Amino acid sequence: MITIADVKKDEEVKAIMFMAENQIEALGFTEHSVRHSSIVSKWAGDILEDIGTDAHRVELARIAGYLHDIGNSINRYNHAQSGAILAYKILTRMGMEYMDACEIMMAIGNHDEHEGLPVSDITSALILADKADVHKSRVRTNSTRLNTESLNIHDRVNLAAEKSLVSVDKATGEIVLNIVIDTEKCPVMDYFEIYFGRMQLCRRAADFLGRKFVLVINDVRLL
Repeated sequence: MITIADVKKDEEVKAIMFMAENQIEALGFTEHSVRHSSIVSKWAGDILEDIGTDAHRVELARIAGYLHDIGNSINRYNHAQSGAILAYKILTRMGMEYMDACEIMMAIGNHDEHEGLPVSDITSALILADKADVHKSRVRTNSTRLNTESLNIHDRVNLAAEKSLVSVDKATGEIVLNIVIDTEKCPVMDYFEIYFGRMQLCRRAADFLGRKFVLVINDVRLL
């Protein structure tokens, strides 16, 4: 079986991910580098593992999480669909079974909130992991020189996010996104202004997994 370790070592993957981040940086978007991909990879796999999914599908979720943004190497527009096709070609070239590559292709093609839907357990885990990564380290400019009032709303929200983590609550079985926001830098309402649609998609993804989605900001349960 092709593993996440194999994917990370592949030279074609390295080149495409490098180009994807270069384009995203040139466009002025928040960070979508190996850092983001590695976090999404881990969280997607952990979610499925914690709800008792078999190890094979957990590994597929980790691969989907790592490759989910490679379509940005082509264009930000429709990056989920272009990335899905790229991933399928890469993985089958590496020797992955066609059905496994199709599962990953489908997950990547559905991870974006504008046209994506939770159509499998792998897709659902990828959606939840991707939308959970909001953090100040994703803002490119040195934060010590930032005037938060001059930033766009995406940068303000990320800059204010001191911590974010999505996990399965072992006691309740709920999928919990826990975020700490510095309200001196950004009001919580700004988070909802840009993330409300993403949170709705996360709720649908959790529903697909037979779980309840919970959003906690600054220790207050909001969803």
